[in-house]
Amino acid sequence: MTTKQIDYCIELAHTLNFSRAAENQFVSQPTFSYQIRLLEEEIGFAIFERSGKGAALTPAGAQFVAFLAGMREDLKRAIEQGQNFSAQFRDSISVSLMVRQAVYFLPEAMRLFAETHPEVQITPVFQYENGVEAFLRNEVDLLFALKEQTRQIRGIVVHELFESRIYLITDKNDPLAAKNRIREPDLYGRTLMVGGGSPPALRAVQHRLMASGKISHFNSPDHDTTLTNIAAGKGVCLAPGFLNDHSGQFAWIPYDCKETFSCVLCAHKNDSRPSVTALIELLRQLYRDAVAFPL
Repeated sequence: MTTKQIDYCIELAHTLNFSRAAENQFVSQPTFSYQIRLLEEEIGFAIFERSGKGAALTPAGAQFVAFLAGMREDLKRAIEQGQNFSAQFRDSISVSLMVRQAVYFLPEAMRLFAETHPEVQITPVFQYENGVEAFLRNEVDLLFALKEQTRQIRGIVVHELFESRIYLITDKNDPLAAKNRIREPDLYGRTLMVGGGSPPALRAVQHRLMASGKISHFNSPDHDTTLTNIAAGKGVCLAPGFLNDHSGQFAWIPYDCKETFSCVLCAHKNDSRPSVTALIELLRQLYRDAVAFPL
């Protein structure tokens, strides 16, 4: 199966007309039809039903083309990344994190790193779920994680990055936004958004609040849904400080509790590249310098 055959197949599935599809791909209709037939012979089933009116997808063909379209997009991105890399860089470091704001100083680190290592590309990889699994499969070079997630993992080096505390997120017009610190009684009578893959330390705090019997709670599937509900005035939530994008859209007020999150960067033990060590140390230094930065 060639990339040209993939393109022809996707185009025919879109137009359902051999002449128009061939024209759109800038080839003759006989050449186009021949390539489609070769593809069907290779995979062993008919993708299209032919008729005097044109073509129609078979049930198997419809499923096949759906997968093919996704594969073509992935292939296109891979080619584009390869072209970018080959044109400018000799090495690459990929960093897995669940959301952009998790490592707030990563953009600054990338800028500073490029001044001393212009030949190395840094690629953020956003994996809200399965980031640890991808790291263990060696699909990424560095992993942002909570220290508790790394205790049973072998063959890695864990670098402490920063300590993050728990904050209450509210709409900026909420009366709670005027407080310097939030305590449990401040939330009595309010609706607390919970769920969305909260880490254990946060779940412990949420459960203490719910056990009081003096607050309502609402299950939210993910952090973005939670923020949307907060903006709509449907409640408030507790969240780790590392999720704060510091955009000013919401009020983030420290919550009075002992629980915190130890945020770390994981590297593979067998990755001895000086560039990886340099990037990790640069990030750690940026966080050490930001002693007054709310995390």
